[in-house]
Amino acid sequence: MLFNSFTFMIFLPVVFLLYWFVFKKLRWQNLLILVASYVFYGWWDWRFLILIVITSASSFASGLLIRHFEGHRPVQRAVSAVNIVLNLGILAVFKYFNFFVDSLASVLSAVGIAVDWPTMHIILPVGISFYTFQALSYSIDVYARRIEPTRDGIAFFSFISFFPQLVAGPIERATNLLPQMHRERTFDYAVAVDGMRQMLWGFFKKLIIADGCAEVVNQLWDGMGTATGLMLFIASLLFTFQIYADFSGYSDIAIGCAKLFGFRLTTNFKVPYFSRNVREFWRRWHITLMNWFTQYVYFPLGGSRRGRGRTIVNTLIVFALSGLWHGADWTFVLWGLYHALLFIPLILLGSARYKDTVAHGRLLPTGGEFASMLLTFLLINFGWILFRAPDVAGFCDFTSRLFSPSLFNVHGLTMSMARMLLWCAGLLLVEWVQREREHVLQIDGYRLFSVQAARLALYALIAFLIFYFAGKVQTFIYFQF
Repeated sequence: MLFNSFTFMIFLPVVFLLYWFVFKKLRWQNLLILVASYVFYGWWDWRFLILIVITSASSFASGLLIRHFEGHRPVQRAVSAVNIVLNLGILAVFKYFNFFVDSLASVLSAVGIAVDWPTMHIILPVGISFYTFQALSYSIDVYARRIEPTRDGIAFFSFISFFPQLVAGPIERATNLLPQMHRERTFDYAVAVDGMRQMLWGFFKKLIIADGCAEVVNQLWDGMGTATGLMLFIASLLFTFQIYADFSGYSDIAIGCAKLFGFRLTTNFKVPYFSRNVREFWRRWHITLMNWFTQYVYFPLGGSRRGRGRTIVNTLIVFALSGLWHGADWTFVLWGLYHALLFIPLILLGSARYKDTVAHGRLLPTGGEFASMLLTFLLINFGWILFRAPDVAGFCDFTSRLFSPSLFNVHGLTMSMARMLLWCAGLLLVEWVQREREHVLQIDGYRLFSVQAARLALYALIAFLIFYFAGKVQTFIYFQF
């Protein structure tokens, strides 16, 4: 079920009313969440529910078994390992089987060994990478004694399948979301209203910015053979905003929706395009994924505690896996390694780890801050070309046409390109002003919006823009991951 669908517009208020006015007991609320989440997920294809049930059941059982064998670390280690292998095995079959088979066949062919292995026509289950990583975090944290295993199966299954963030995150750690499943929840009007504001802004980013950019970007990529270098540069810029508005828009809707039910999800984006270097970018982009890889891959490999050489190797591994997590194609792996290479100079030079927001307490950045943001943005923008490319050959074709004399040829530019660039510039401006707030529509403290009528007028304006300018409904990009 898509957030940006008429079905969801009916589904959400029905679940909300049942949750607060009919199923008032905690256990019944969790059961409603579980049923609603399975309906939400099964709306695409009910057969995929089998996989999420297997993932949930194996992780739940592993937690109980680890608890049962307390004091027997080899047995606990074996139980945790079996659960990890099972869940990663499911992920590998459904997402990576054909990729591994084709890649191995290509390697063997390169050394003169011809093979003709069969591939399978496998439909990729929506959001399988997200809920698999969420389930794995529980088993690993129980084994590491970061969290006590739960005996409440309904709460646990609801934690894995919680519908607001089920198919595209944030990837919630059990240490954050699972305890909320065990606590009594009371309706908080102010939090619910804030959640609706955040959802409204998320819909704006998705339906106006992301979907609008998508139409232009798809046309330019499809017509690459006749596009000038400048047109392709615009395509790269618009995709940079498309993927941000699409994914962060989903996260805003998910986090805002969770607030309606009394849950606090982890922030997944913090104005990443205002980052001063790539390290800061990955502290602000898809935060929960990078936190997952840091906690469960980077630190176990030794992190940065074993010298710069080992730190570089660990960074390369993490980003290669991060790229592979995004998709079963070499373009994603190379995209991950590209970001790792951008990290290496920062590691060697010991560059600053920014913890504050740029221009904290000031209206404008300094010249140095602006230059750092611009350079970082351009480097990130180039990486998104590789991310968007259908294959490595397509990336090479795009970049060869981009970096050509026609890069300075304004012939062929259209009003749709200009219109979307203006929308993106407006998005940047608004997010710059609100960069230190959780989301753009947290407008408390502004004298203009101290009057309720002014606030309502703002929300009505945004809703009008959505209904007036929204085009063809498109799925969220990260659903494919």
